[in-house]
Amino acid sequence: MSESQTLLLGFIAGVTILIGLPLGRVRSVKPGTRQFLNALAIGILIFLIWDVLVHAFEPVDIALGKLHDGSGGVGPVAGYAALFFVGITVGLGSLVLYEGWLGSRARAVASSASSASSASPRRFGPGTMAPEELAVPRTRGISGWSAARRLSLLIAVGIGLHNFGEGLAIGGSAAAGEIGLATVLVIGFALHNGTEGFGIVAPLAAEGDRPSWGFLLLMGLIGGGPTFVGTAVGRQFTSDAMSVIFLTMAAGSILYVVIQLLGVAYKNGRKELIYWGVLLGLCAGFLTDMVVTAGGA
Repeated sequence: MSESQTLLLGFIAGVTILIGLPLGRVRSVKPGTRQFLNALAIGILIFLIWDVLVHAFEPVDIALGKLHDGSGGVGPVAGYAALFFVGITVGLGSLVLYEGWLGSRARAVASSASSASSASPRRFGPGTMAPEELAVPRTRGISGWSAARRLSLLIAVGIGLHNFGEGLAIGGSAAAGEIGLATVLVIGFALHNGTEGFGIVAPLAAEGDRPSWGFLLLMGLIGGGPTFVGTAVGRQFTSDAMSVIFLTMAAGSILYVVIQLLGVAYKNGRKELIYWGVLLGLCAGFLTDMVVTAGGA
């Protein structure tokens, strides 16, 4: 398979993430529907954690098997195990630290705004901007986004790390001449990414935050673009160590997102919708995974 054909497969596998993103633009979603969609995303993400960790643990498992039968040493086991746990820690811990940084920055801006408003007895009206308003600090960039949009970004980052690992598998199989396997992987990963796009916008749907098309395309690029990049890298060379670190970082970041989404879900009530939504999301994840497994992957 030529390089251009291989990259086309990676593009197809990644671009399907755009299928689920327009759901974030739906208007007037009922509270119960929002709750169910949020729970559905949780189920999909829980499946992704399982799927990612199973693949990330394979080199550790193989090294343990070689150690058991005497054909390998302790070094590979220790090395892969270290990458496994470090990756999860970095994936989860970095987002926890990032959340804390955003929170402290938002509090600092709010404190400055409060001080500026209390210094002048005049209250700003809904009409023309008063000169005093220019002195009030405003949040810019990601820290000025809503909580739902920041959570969507974190989901996209986690899925992007996961999809980079998928791209490595596509590129590696194509480079090895396993055309049938590469094609089946593309079909399965394309189905996966279609459900992942929905997972990205679920927090927006749950909060009634209607994003712009530009925001949705950006999330699609962050979440789906790494599939294409991973395919290009995987066609040139394969590395178990690189796969382990990227997959475990993805698992850690997705775990962070699941915890956040569960907190949102329980605040909204209707717990029965959480259970059924999570169950349906898990089933959707496993059904798409069956396509890949049926092809012998």
